[in-house]
Amino acid sequence: MITLERFSERHLDFLAELVVDPLVLRFTRVPDPPPPDFARTWLESYRAGHADGSREGFVAVENHEPVGIGVVVNIDRVASTVELGYVVAENARGRGLASVILRELTDRTVAELDPERIQLLISTENIASSRAASRCGYTLDGVLRNAFLKPGYREDTEVWSLIRRDRRRQPPAAPTALPMEDA
Repeated sequence: MITLERFSERHLDFLAELVVDPLVLRFTRVPDPPPPDFARTWLESYRAGHADGSREGFVAVENHEPVGIGVVVNIDRVASTVELGYVVAENARGRGLASVILRELTDRTVAELDPERIQLLISTENIASSRAASRCGYTLDGVLRNAFLKPGYREDTEVWSLIRRDRRRQPPAAPTALPMEDA
């Protein structure tokens, strides 16, 4: 069973490991290379976002061990739109946890914010993340060609969404069985 815990000091070592993971550096907006003490800066930015209502950060925990993160990258209350992101730690990949984390984060976001639109931005090369989005009921809207990711790096980025009317049509969430091919 996966639970989401709000980012806190006790997660700092885990976040520090996560921000130097090659796949995290490749497929997220974490700067490459991360500046010194970036994990603390990241933690503080999500704490500030929680305080002002603009973002949320959670560590995904399984059996008291962190296995990934789920983040609400941006909350736009005027547009009733949120962007979500998720990462699975290297030692927990290959067990379907991306889908579990995304499903849990989506459910929490819907319960707390009920946004009109939830979106994901995923590299066209990140097949595992695209599979997780699809399994969780998101729809591929299209591809942003040559989109800005971070300084010195541009790539094609898929835009996935889950809108309010789609959520009403969805069947109940799948059991938490973990498909093996999902990273």
